[in-house]
Amino acid sequence: MTQWKEYSIQINREVSEAVSNIFIEAGSQGVSISDRADFLNLPEYGFDTLWALDEKDFPADGIVVKGYFSVNVDEEEMIANLKEKIEQLKDFGFELGPYTVTAHSMDEENWATAWKKYYHPVRITRFMTVVPDWEEYEPESGDEKLIQLDPGLAFGTGTHPTTRLCIQALETVLKGGETVVDVGTGSGVLTIASALLGAQSIHAFDLDDVAVKSAKDNIQLNQLDAEIQVQANDLLKGIDLEADVVVANILAEIITPLIPDAWRVLKEGGLFVSSGIIEEKKTLILDQLKEQGFDIQQVLQMKDWIAIIAQKPEDN
Repeated sequence: MTQWKEYSIQINREVSEAVSNIFIEAGSQGVSISDRADFLNLPEYGFDTLWALDEKDFPADGIVVKGYFSVNVDEEEMIANLKEKIEQLKDFGFELGPYTVTAHSMDEENWATAWKKYYHPVRITRFMTVVPDWEEYEPESGDEKLIQLDPGLAFGTGTHPTTRLCIQALETVLKGGETVVDVGTGSGVLTIASALLGAQSIHAFDLDDVAVKSAKDNIQLNQLDAEIQVQANDLLKGIDLEADVVVANILAEIITPLIPDAWRVLKEGGLFVSSGIIEEKKTLILDQLKEQGFDIQQVLQMKDWIAIIAQKPEDN
């Protein structure tokens, strides 16, 4: 049986996406995140199917991000490299706080399948339920929409507060027939939700080729290939589109340079939905959106996470 090394980084929640990217850039074969906020974040809607979570699997402080590498990788060198990359995050304004980096060996079977026992159908908004591909599930009402998802280890299950906030925002702004651009698509959950909510043309981008494949696989699961185009790209650099909605569930530090390009590709009256923003960064992003010329339509919050709906004004 193939052996793998699991490297675990326990660190401040703010840097979860950045640390995930460090693992992916280092060649990790998968990334998982254990966040106590996910354990404590019970759904707002009355239903019985939930994550079968065990509290002891979640850190009391911060988060644990895990990456998986071949046992042939030198452990001391990998730990030193991970620590160096983490320290470099300070140059981008991240506050790291105390953190630890550890490693242990595990079998491929445990790595590839054990996590699935925690993942069950979850209604993430009043009208939208994420269903893992290996689970059977029947809608509880006629207006319930199902997102079939095989998230893999790297790109999440669609149940994180930032994703929920984005889908709530999309339910608010999509009326049908829109062109939507999803920046940093990950598992593709927001593109699938957009299609189910009536968007006509959807373009999804992610910098990571593995994420692009993950999104394409999930889009195929939902039989939405015709509505959604996915490709690798660095945010919206070089993209020439006219969008009704741009949605980005990424770090605040990445939203900042994205704002001018979101403005560029949006039609007059178009909407920019941004999430992945911790409460401490809310004012920063709001100020930058206003400086660009956006009108703030709505600010959504779930625990410590923020999503913003901003509109590009029409030229009167």
